[in-house]
Amino acid sequence: MSKPKPPRLWRSGGGSVDLRKFSYGATSAVVTGMALVTGLDAANSTRLTIIAGLLIFAVADNLSDSLSIHIYQESERLDERAALRATLANFATRLGVSLSFVLIVLLAPAAVAVIAAVIWGNGILCAMTALLARERGVPVATEIAKHLALAAAVIVASKGIGAWLLRAVG
Repeated sequence: MSKPKPPRLWRSGGGSVDLRKFSYGATSAVVTGMALVTGLDAANSTRLTIIAGLLIFAVADNLSDSLSIHIYQESERLDERAALRATLANFATRLGVSLSFVLIVLLAPAAVAVIAAVIWGNGILCAMTALLARERGVPVATEIAKHLALAAAVIVASKGIGAWLLRAVG
């Protein structure tokens, strides 16, 4: 039995990138980025607080998750170089996506930043989901709907927590 080929990010000029190296990091950064922006905004946080939260996530949570992934891969006896490459790809992906949310909050007017962050995050999530669904041969629209519903649940919960904190503490 042949081993299934890993999902690919793009194919141009014969080259392609293994989507597995980026999918976890990008998904985590997208969903958490949208949740932080909407939740902190609902808590009436300043732009500085939202940016600080995003940067702390981009560094601290990213490093801890990357280390966790690396240790897990070592426990699975993955080749040391392959584990390091996967860890670095995860870190770089999460950092880049997280910083894109920082740029949105920095550059967009406050009234637009939350909407722009949610649109941006959902766009990334839809694109990744579509690529993966096509590679797996499953209905793209169904997969996108499932993933957007889960992301929406996280956003709604985060917004609810922020609003509750504002009422309870603010």
